[in-house]
Amino acid sequence: MQAAPVRAIAIPSFSEAFRGIESLLMSGARRNAWTAVLEDRRRAKDRVETEHVLEAAATRTPQAT
Repeated sequence: MQAAPVRAIAIPSFSEAFRGIESLLMSGARRNAWTAVLEDRRRAKDRVETEHVLEAAATRTPQAT
């Protein structure tokens, strides 16, 4: 019976491990930032539409019934 060969596994240094964790966290942060940008754009669009509706309502003359 022969023993299985032992393979050396490289243990990452602290800086390599830190870079990996940082990369993982930053990808999530970028995703959250992009979601915030899209939400801001949606709110700005809604604000402009609301302003147009309010302006139209303010300039419309009341109709006699």
